[in-house]
Amino acid sequence: MNAAVANPPLQFAFTAEQQQFRDSIARFCRTHAPTARTRQQMASDTGLDRELWNGLCSDLGLSGVQVPESLGGQGFGQVELGIVMEELGRANVCAPYLASSVLAANALVNAAAPGPRDEWLPQLCDGTQLATLAVAEADGHWDPHRTTVAARKTDRGWRLDGVKTYVLDGHVADLILVVARAPGSHDHEGLSLFAVRAGAPGLQVRALNSLDPTRRLARVECTGAEALLLSEEGAAGPGLDRAMDESLAALASEMVGGAQALLDATVSYAKMRIQFGRPIGSFQAIKHRLADLLLDVEFARSAAYRACERAAEDPSPLREVASVAKALASDAFMLAAREAVQLHGGIGFTWEHDTHLYFKRAQSSSVLLGSAAEHRDRYVLSLAARTAGDRP
Repeated sequence: MNAAVANPPLQFAFTAEQQQFRDSIARFCRTHAPTARTRQQMASDTGLDRELWNGLCSDLGLSGVQVPESLGGQGFGQVELGIVMEELGRANVCAPYLASSVLAANALVNAAAPGPRDEWLPQLCDGTQLATLAVAEADGHWDPHRTTVAARKTDRGWRLDGVKTYVLDGHVADLILVVARAPGSHDHEGLSLFAVRAGAPGLQVRALNSLDPTRRLARVECTGAEALLLSEEGAAGPGLDRAMDESLAALASEMVGGAQALLDATVSYAKMRIQFGRPIGSFQAIKHRLADLLLDVEFARSAAYRACERAAEDPSPLREVASVAKALASDAFMLAAREAVQLHGGIGFTWEHDTHLYFKRAQSSSVLLGSAAEHRDRYVLSLAARTAGDRP
């Protein structure tokens, strides 16, 4: 057998179609989501620009990239979703994309029963409904298995009791997907996915003060809130795990985009800033710091691409690769933010300069869906469990 046929060379490049897709998103962001527009949204009460959101959904069709066409989406996959997130992160776009088109959409695809899934996904994909996924609670952990919100069935339907916090764009969502469990259940058992409409009786949503004004958070309190069961009762655990891991890969891609934007801006500034008659980028100390940053960004990019590829092609669990991608992307984005602020000198600390916007996004994203330290622990525990399972 021909060795070249038996072992085809690995491909580490996007296709021409995927590159064109990336270019179209980048052009849209430059034209319709400049920093000036982001600052306007930051100053608004809700942080939501309906015109921009409609453009992302209607003009580009980005709100259902990874959703099958049969469910109202574009029918691409997690790799294309990673491309979208990387470009949105590069431009630091202020939109509920992560909440509605990633977290909520992935939860519906993976954990919802066919009936509710077929009803709600098309509305998310065309942008007519904004949704979000409520997972984290008072302890700040994003593991669905640690859910304490209780679901009880009554003669009039389901009722939820408990509190969810750090809910992305919860204050503007039309539909809040809530992870809840049967009373008395533990860990992965008894988990279900519910939908609570905005304004439902027993639901109270309060916007939180957040470090990053381009990504709003809310606290969701359910006191006998009316809810619709979306999944098979008590069987949503595996689907939610998959949805969270796919979302981790997407978030890692967004963070890589932000880190690359900071690296590009810092390199450009180092070439033009003159000190002692020379560009500061010619000094060895600056070169070394930028070279180290480049390596960190490239490591994170490789991990994020691998996680997206694995999510698209391999039905096996993503737990390990998703955690590695999130940990490396968190480290790279935070390093890029610190170096950008320092190497820009005095202007890097000013409100007028855009560096601080990325710095705040890096800080918030580093703990979103779990910190780098948490995901390193998760990776080690998962690897140890898998290794122990392989032993005779």
